[in-house]
Amino acid sequence: QVQLVESGGGLVQAGGSLRLSCAASGRTFSTYAMGWIRQAPGKEREFVAGILRSGIIRYADSVKGRFIISRDNAKNAVYLQMNTLKPEDTAVYYCAAGPLLYQWEYWGQGTQVTVSS
Repeated sequence: QVQLVESGGGLVQAGGSLRLSCAASGRTFSTYAMGWIRQAPGKEREFVAGILRSGIIRYADSVKGRFIISRDNAKNAVYLQMNTLKPEDTAVYYCAAGPLLYQWEYWGQGTQVTVSS
C-alpha cells in the first residue's frame, strides 16, 4: 500500500514557475513508477510526466521543455518543476504510483494549479 500527498500548488501568473512535491509512504516506494497526471475543468485526466524506478522519464508533448520530473528515493518523494507556465496548464495535479508508467494504482488527493493570463 502506498499513500501519496501532494503539495506546492497555487496561483501564479503566466510565465511563472511552481514546484509540486509528492510525499509517499511505504517502504517499497523505490520500486514504483511515479507520475503526475492533471485534470482541467470539464476535461479528462491527462498524463503530464512519469519517471520509472530506473530513472527513465517521459513527458507529454504539451509540457516538454517546460516541466521537469524528478524523484528522491531516499526521501520517498517525487517532484514536478513547472516553468514557463501557461493558462492552459491550469488543472488539479495528481501524483500517482504504479508498477509501470500509465498503470497507476495509487493516487494522491490532488493539488490545484491556477495560471492567470
